[in-house]
Amino acid sequence: MSSTVELTKENFDQMVTDNEFVLIDFWAEWCGPCRQFAPVYEKAAEENPDLVFGKVDTEAQPELAAAFGIQSIPTLMIVRDRVAVFAQPGALPEAALTDVIGQARKLDMDEVRRQIAEQQAQQAQQGQGQGQAPGQGA
Repeated sequence: MSSTVELTKENFDQMVTDNEFVLIDFWAEWCGPCRQFAPVYEKAAEENPDLVFGKVDTEAQPELAAAFGIQSIPTLMIVRDRVAVFAQPGALPEAALTDVIGQARKLDMDEVRRQIAEQQAQQAQQGQGQGQAPGQGA
């Protein structure tokens, strides 16, 4: 029995709302590195039964991939308390994945939320009267 959960646009919001710590592997069947990463991810899921390990098939769920701006797969994302605290493209080796999970477990979410609030306040100040950010578009 797989210890990972297939995430779809139907169950995604509930998963990240109901669970304080969700890992998400954005992948696709045709992607070689995704297939290499799958057993590593599966093993981590077995070793961390208290966490939710989700998978998003970007072919089947293009809206979810687009919502998170996923540009290359595999991309691993970690969501704690509905905040994306980690996102990195590329198939992580087992040791790196273990390390990332450990770091995400240790995060002080009050501190993270404080930093996000500060960033959003800064962006709101900078964003007044501006259109597209430089470097975007053609």
